[in-house]
Amino acid sequence: MRETASRSSTSSSGEGEFFRDTVARSSSPPPRRGRGGPPRLEARAISKHFETHAGALPALVDVSLAAGAGEFVSIIGPSGCGKTTLFNILAGLEPPSSGDVLLNGVERTSQPGAVGYMLQKDLLLPWKSTLDNAALGLQLQGVSWRRAREEARGWFPRFGLEGFEREYPHALSGGMRQRAALLRTFLARREVLLLDEPFGALDALTRAEMQGWLLDVWTEFGKTIVLVTHDVEEAIFLSDRVYVMTPRPGRIAAAVEVALPRPRVYDEAVTSVPFLALKRKLLDSLRSLG
Repeated sequence: MRETASRSSTSSSGEGEFFRDTVARSSSPPPRRGRGGPPRLEARAISKHFETHAGALPALVDVSLAAGAGEFVSIIGPSGCGKTTLFNILAGLEPPSSGDVLLNGVERTSQPGAVGYMLQKDLLLPWKSTLDNAALGLQLQGVSWRRAREEARGWFPRFGLEGFEREYPHALSGGMRQRAALLRTFLARREVLLLDEPFGALDALTRAEMQGWLLDVWTEFGKTIVLVTHDVEEAIFLSDRVYVMTPRPGRIAAAVEVALPRPRVYDEAVTSVPFLALKRKLLDSLRSLG
């Protein structure tokens, strides 16, 4: 269920040079992932508690994880385990009670704007066209309105949005809205992207298509991606490593390496013996947490 990549043109202004030219990658191996040096993103002993009338309520306890340059890492766990709270801390939107967040080895705790962050809802502005919504990521980086629109327009074919530049969000399908939101996030020019259940509201067929498409885009751009998901199959199919969190207060119960070869094709991957063995291992881990 992989989509064929189409070559797109970017603005002659030079803004488009930030990205590599888009090429079809269906039969090409992914680029080498950086394994040396400090992790691109690291959480060190993150704990978080909230004050309530009954006293301090722990949400996270001593959470440590890392994502290297160009890695795709997923976090799974039961509802209410603190995954979104952790993402808010990684994004600098919420301070931890203790612990540190590092980006490229530099402490960036409680400093927003250092990473790209896409929430579960697409949060497209209903009064703006699809093109203007996608261009917001560039405008926030100081690119002029005109140049931002020109560059964003150049990426519409690759993100499956060509011909919908003037449409408003209400006219888009669920999958197209998520593509528009992802394009806006990619164009924010951050090397680390946090994706919080980006496909959670989609039907199973669209979700599988979007997963294959996301892998293609990730391969092309070489970003570091950290994904929160409730879907064990999604975590395995997309990731290099999967972190398993406990029920609240959230802790890291396991870190499971996904040694499946890339590139991955959905139908082939999810029915393979190694994939099913990993799925059983992760499900058993989740069940053991109660």
